[in-house]
Amino acid sequence: MDLTGVFVPLITPFDASGAVAYPVLGNLAREILDAGAAGLVALGTTGEPSSLSAEEQQGVLDVVAQVCAERSARMISGVPFAQADAVLSLVPPFVRPGPEGVVAHFTALASTSAAPLIVYHVPGRTGQALDAATLRRIGALDRVIGVKYATGALDADVMALLADPPPGFAVLSGDDVFLSPLLALGAAGGILASAHVATQRFVALHRAWQAGDLDAARKLTRELSPLSAALFAEPNPTVIKAVLHARGRIPTPSVRLPLLPASPAALERALMW
Repeated sequence: MDLTGVFVPLITPFDASGAVAYPVLGNLAREILDAGAAGLVALGTTGEPSSLSAEEQQGVLDVVAQVCAERSARMISGVPFAQADAVLSLVPPFVRPGPEGVVAHFTALASTSAAPLIVYHVPGRTGQALDAATLRRIGALDRVIGVKYATGALDADVMALLADPPPGFAVLSGDDVFLSPLLALGAAGGILASAHVATQRFVALHRAWQAGDLDAARKLTRELSPLSAALFAEPNPTVIKAVLHARGRIPTPSVRLPLLPASPAALERALMW
């Protein structure tokens, strides 16, 4: 599976009754793909999967799978799903099993998964840091095809990993504000919640780095980095939903507990960009 490009982890829109707005989800997915995104992520963290029932999760997966099939786009799922092109799999959270435990976990998972795996490395949430050598070991496993790299920093490990990745192993930016420097270092693309809001510009940024157009890449970075920072100023996806609602793209800005709606100040700042 080619992981080059911008992938958008979809929000789950809710209607005025609090139910999942499936037709709106389908329309949003089509808009994003038509704006140039390479694919979609269903039931990533941005989609509030832990707040959805099993039936709602299945409904979301079905809608996204249908749209991706219509547009010949790639679908990544945050949960096991037979129709997905790949599954985004979190480094085991909370228990902090150590690098050897993480390698053993993905070795076992890759041997049974129906779809290729993308490792989701986000130590700020999992409590488990991994160095470049460990990520190379995981990336060399059969059916592990990439990593969503979201350490919250441009660190020595990501530079070492990008300098010598395993064959067929794609590094994707998982921190939206660091997309541009990671692309400059050779990342394949990104999984970017911010790209709900400015899909075409994020796609253009990726293409500029791919083409070596430094002037365009720098200009777009100056525009998009403040946007990403504003969209993540409060817990994701609250500000993104507020912006999409303010622009008439979803019926409500609602999120489910434990999340609370974005503040008016956060919405105002995000709309500036």
